[in-house]
Amino acid sequence: MARASKGAAVALLLAMVLLGVFPIDVLLPSFPALSAHFATPAADVAFSISLFAIGIALSQLLLGPLSDVIGRKGLLLAGMAVAMLGAAGCALASDYRWFLAFRLLQALGCGCFVLSQALVQDLFQGRERERLRILMTTATGVFISLSPLAGTLLQGAVGWRGSFYLFIGLAALVWLKAWVFLPAAPRRAEGPRQNILQAYRRLGGRFDFFAYWLISAIAFACHFSFIVISPLIFMEQLGLSAYQFALTLLLYGAAYLVGGVVAGALSARVSAHGQIVGGLSLILLAGLLMLALTGWWGVSTLTILLPMLVCTAGTTLTRPAATSRAMDVFPEQAGASASAGSVLIFIIGGLLSALINLASGSHLAWTLAACLMLSGALGLALNAQLRRGLARTGQAGA
Repeated sequence: MARASKGAAVALLLAMVLLGVFPIDVLLPSFPALSAHFATPAADVAFSISLFAIGIALSQLLLGPLSDVIGRKGLLLAGMAVAMLGAAGCALASDYRWFLAFRLLQALGCGCFVLSQALVQDLFQGRERERLRILMTTATGVFISLSPLAGTLLQGAVGWRGSFYLFIGLAALVWLKAWVFLPAAPRRAEGPRQNILQAYRRLGGRFDFFAYWLISAIAFACHFSFIVISPLIFMEQLGLSAYQFALTLLLYGAAYLVGGVVAGALSARVSAHGQIVGGLSLILLAGLLMLALTGWWGVSTLTILLPMLVCTAGTTLTRPAATSRAMDVFPEQAGASASAGSVLIFIIGGLLSALINLASGSHLAWTLAACLMLSGALGLALNAQLRRGLARTGQAGA
């Protein structure tokens, strides 16, 4: 691929990453406004986030395998069109039930952004894939961290509808970019045609495929859980204002940039196995550090944020390496592989964040620390088991 084409592909993939996470976190600061507008409890408004996650997961299960048969471009364009229609419906809804229905429609369309991992597999080779996945992992963390600040600014400037209007504008630009850049010829899976159940049955028959995706999911769940409970720690427990909270997450997002640069430098010098072990060890260390700091000096912005910066370094090291190894197991089924991994990430992230949310008050930080330690240890144990299995089959070289 020519350098100009590579640049266009990277820009498209990063835009897809942005649109994949933007609709979730950007709406968080608008919960009070949505509750007042629709005259519904805040708990019901929070349900829209859960509904959105469910919609994305269901959509991804179908779109990934389907893209292996009929191609990526048409599904991506159709998915973005559906997402824009859903966002427009949300902005125009006057009844909360219609808002939920259009929010679900937006989520079903946003499921198309799972194809970003399949496009990496289609358009890039070897080390380029891993470097790009490091960049996408870094961008995901930065975009998630920036979204609450963007939501706060949009809420103050134009109200809760602003996030939907901005999404429509960004999605329209990405739709045009994909329509111009992506090849018209469909990307078809090699070998005999398989239906969706057959595709997932084949993927589920390989332990290494499942194990690598599970390691990637564990690393992401640590970051996702912190984002989910961060308002409870920084705003409710420590009393930070909405803008102070947003700026705190901005600093956390900056750490993702640093972690991405370090991971990119190490990817050329350290094996995928070394990156996974190093990253999971940092996540384990982050949990121990948080437990020690909060035990000595109590819960504060510093005692929570400093360990999470260490965890961020572990996440940016682990996820790209594990994801690349998982996607390489079935390169001819990149769409189904990406969908299976993404749904697993949603499940693990949701379960871990729900577990942490069961704690309250001062126990919240300790529970987060314990989950980081448990996640790091579980990931290391899983990786060790995976290495033993690959050694028996002579595949443990990387």
